[in-house]
Amino acid sequence: MTANLFDLAGKVAVVSGAAQGMGQATALALAQCGADVALVDRNASGAEATADQLRSLGRKTLVSGADVSDPAAVAELFRRVDSEFGRVDFLGNIAGDGHLARPEDLTIEDLHRVLQNLVVGRFAMCQEAGRRMLAQGRGSIMNIGSLASSTALGRGHIAYSMAMGAVIQMTRELSTEWSHRGVRVNCVTPAQVLNPSLQARMQADPALEGRFLHGIPAGRLGRPRDIMGLAVLLASDASEWITGAIIPMDGGNLAMNAGGTPGHELHLVQSFRAEEK
Repeated sequence: MTANLFDLAGKVAVVSGAAQGMGQATALALAQCGADVALVDRNASGAEATADQLRSLGRKTLVSGADVSDPAAVAELFRRVDSEFGRVDFLGNIAGDGHLARPEDLTIEDLHRVLQNLVVGRFAMCQEAGRRMLAQGRGSIMNIGSLASSTALGRGHIAYSMAMGAVIQMTRELSTEWSHRGVRVNCVTPAQVLNPSLQARMQADPALEGRFLHGIPAGRLGRPRDIMGLAVLLASDASEWITGAIIPMDGGNLAMNAGGTPGHELHLVQSFRAEEK
């Protein structure tokens, strides 16, 4: 019975950002549980490499380089999905670019670009997938937000945080509008998950990783595979009464008071004091 709850055989998923990171991990997890997957990423070679892994599992795939910030490209993507698969059961809405700038320096042009990428583009993906799911009478959407959806990060994240806040409200509104028609919409809000961009920032600022870890009681940064179980849960019938949820994936970050001390840091302090004696 448990296995059947998480069986995705016969289901079709669309996953953006599928060339690497959480998008790739999501696609692999869904395929491992039986789903066919449309892979969307501007990194064509990376998306093809992901597709090869899915095909080795016996899954049908489609690879698209669609720009998910462009509603016209998104509409064309879903027409291809219609032609290849004839249905959409799950959307992993993951791709999208941010921009770092201090509030006093942020240009309106860059703000518009971030909102287009992370809000308008994500809504277009939800809308196209949602129309098809509503016609079927069932489906599930997993938006990816951020801790910046509900808490401030500072460090030049003003545009990103504004956009991620909108993703949460978009999730809640879509869930409220669509849930009674069989379409569930949820949002996963990760803390810092390792990816090439984050690793480059940490290399440029050696103190940054320690600052992140200070706020993560679990004592480590996120890894792309951390999304895999959540993606399968939200795509499957095991979560059929979960909708409108904002689900932290953050190693305990949101749970900890701003003045709190993670257990792993306390252990280090105690060890240091013991050595002093």
